[in-house]
Formats: sequence, C-alpha cells, structure tokens
Amino acid sequence: MSGTEVALLTIGLMFALMVLRLPIAIAMFVAGSVGYVAIAGWAPYASFLNSMAYARFASYDLSVIPLFILMGQFATQGGISKALFEFTAALVGGLRGGLAMASVMASAAFGAICGSSVATAATITGVALPEMQRHGYSGRLATGTLATAGTLGILIPPSVPLVIYAILTEQNIAKLFLAATVPGVLAMVSYLIVIAIYVRLVPGHAPAVDAERPRMQLQTVLGLAPIATVFLLVFGGIYGGFFSPTEGAAVGAFAALLAALAKGEMSWAKLRNSFFATAESSAMIFLIFIGADVMNATLALSQVQQALTDLIASWNLAPIWVMLAIVALHIALGTVTEELSIILLTIPIFFPVVMGLDFDMPKESVALWFGILILMVVSFGLLVPPMGLNVYVVNGLARGVPLGETFRGVLPFLISDFVRIGLVLAFPGLALGLVRLVS
Repeated sequence: MSGTEVALLTIGLMFALMVLRLPIAIAMFVAGSVGYVAIAGWAPYASFLNSMAYARFASYDLSVIPLFILMGQFATQGGISKALFEFTAALVGGLRGGLAMASVMASAAFGAICGSSVATAATITGVALPEMQRHGYSGRLATGTLATAGTLGILIPPSVPLVIYAILTEQNIAKLFLAATVPGVLAMVSYLIVIAIYVRLVPGHAPAVDAERPRMQLQTVLGLAPIATVFLLVFGGIYGGFFSPTEGAAVGAFAALLAALAKGEMSWAKLRNSFFATAESSAMIFLIFIGADVMNATLALSQVQQALTDLIASWNLAPIWVMLAIVALHIALGTVTEELSIILLTIPIFFPVVMGLDFDMPKESVALWFGILILMVVSFGLLVPPMGLNVYVVNGLARGVPLGETFRGVLPFLISDFVRIGLVLAFPGLALGLVRLVS
C-alpha cells in the first residue's frame, strides 16, 4: 500500500475506535501505532517509543498548561465568579434580558483567568442560573445563554487550546493571546446583541421589567478587585516585558490563590481539590499529546501532508477557498470530538498546507490568523450535538430543563458564531490588528 492509503486507513481505524467509546488518546495511540508499524516496521517503532515521551514532556513550554489550569482552579474554588456576576448584574440588570447579558459578561471576565470553556460554563451556571430562574427567565434562554457564554472561556485569553496550538506550530504565545483578544470581545458583544434581539422577538423568555434588579454598590465594585489584580498582573506583566507567558501563568496562579484566600473562600479541602483537578486535567491533556504524537509521526512517515499540499496546489484554487474548506471540516469534526483532540490531530496536517498558500501577508500573520480561526471553530463544537459538551454540562446543572430546550436555546447564538467566523475569515485584520499595533 502507498503511504497515503496507510494514512487514510489509520485515520479510519482511529474513528472506528472512537465509535467503540475508547478515549481519544487511546484511539490515536493504537491507530497511530498500527500505521507506524505497517510503514516502518516494529524495530523503528520501538526505537521511536523509547524516546518519544521524554522528547515531548521535557519541553519547558508545556509547563504553562498546568499553571494556567491551576490559576483557573483557584479562581473557580475561590468564589471569584460570584463577585463577577454581582457586578455585571448590577451594571446591565436593568436592561431587558439584563441577567442573561450579565452571565455573558461574567463568563468573559472569568474566562480571562480560567482558560477552560467547561469550567467557565459550570462555574458561572452555579452562580447565575438560580438568579435567572428566580427572576422569571425561561429554561431555554437561561441554559442556552450559559452554555454559549461558557465558550468564551477558551476564546478570551488565556486559552489552553491556544497555548497548545502555539506549542505545536512554534508560534509566540503572547502574540496569539493578543490576536485572540478582539475576536473574543467580538464574540461577547455579538452574544449580547443576540440576547437583546431574542427577548424582543420572542416574548415570554425574560421579564419585560425587572423591579428587583441588582443595584450597584461600593461593595459590588470592590468585589472586582481580585480578578482585576490577577488580570493586570498576568497580562500587564507579559506585554510589559516583565516575564514570559509561562512565568505569567505562575504569577497568575499565585495571585489567584492569594485572592481566594483574601476572600475567605479557600478552605483546605478546596485547595486540595484545586491541585487534584489540575493534575487530572493536565494528565488528560498530556495523554492526548502522546496519542497525537504517535498518530502524527505515522502521518509524517506516510507523507500525506505533502501529498495533500500538492493536491490542493494542483487545483489552482484561491487561498481563501482552501481556508473555507478547512474551517468547514473543523466545524464537522467539532460535532464528534472535543477541541483539544481536534487541534492535536489536524494542526500537524493542515498547518503546512495553510503556510504554503499564497496569502498577501507575512507567514507569521497567516499562522496567527489560522490559529484564531481554528480556536473559534472548535469552540463551535462545544454547542452542537452529538458532542455539545457545554450544553450537557449546563443542562446537567439545570434540574427540570429538558435537554432539547437547552439545544434550542443555543441556536440563535450559533447564527452569530457563523457570522463572526465569516467576518474573521474575510477580514484577517480583526485578529491581526492588535498584534500589529503592539508589535
């Protein structure tokens, strides 16, 4: 068999194992191993395994992942989410659909120190959902908003998937964070607009006038101090040149711990749970790294990347059409597997293809733009069935709300996601403008 045929069979075996409910890391490892042995034989495969794990995990850059996860865990356990929601609810609670808007804004702010979509959705839901239900919001609007707003956890920097993309493609993490800022804020604003339109076109899902809306008080404003301090330390330090993104993650984790202690929310049990949850999440990500490395080594041996690049070049398509096809493929993949697996599996295949396209911009700009597009697309997969992880998480916390109602609730937001992806695809400056301004 040719290398391309082996690569296609390897990918097919991986998806077959996923259908059998094997974890994605195991599916990639087994399928990649079979393909590697088929191409190179057992002895080269054994030699590859002998050094592969150390070569991957000896990288200093990987330490940024557990540090950002730990920062998010301290923020989650430290009660910061409650202060965020109280402030945003006081800020926009008087508007029609104001508490739903407050949930979006709180999710964006919490995502700035969390970096995880699922953690953002679960944490903000625990605070905001009881309030929204108490004020008369429908289960559809409340859970749909919270599931969608949770995706801001990976769109607003810091973002663990974006860090992984930076490591895989050897791009500057700080520049990627800058590139994600405007699209992330654009996502938040578009969700606020969707809520404002929805509550007017579809009456009965939010109170027309909320007489018991939260009021802005000094204590409410002071509650923002912990998250503001963490945010300024991390991003001010990184972009001020005081420390690297990895050092910024360590400083942020320590600052989040101090903030939680200052609020009196961090017990010994919560501290222990923070470290355990960080270890569990990091181990899951690193296990996926191992599976992806074996799979990608097999694909490299098969030379399928070069074959794909040559095939696309022979079509003489405009680069934008190739990008559109890659984005569409990632949207489809997002419906059947989670975001980290998609990035680890597809980026080594498609990144060389994209970098070979003739865009009228520097190669570094193309790499940054492509990373932001992929980040936006994989977050889309968190809301659509059968994967829809955010939907399941939020719905599981919302007793009495049918799952179908939550999926209906995210539909208006998915429309805005399509529009936003199209805008960033058509106007790369939305992602690159801030990078060019700061550089």
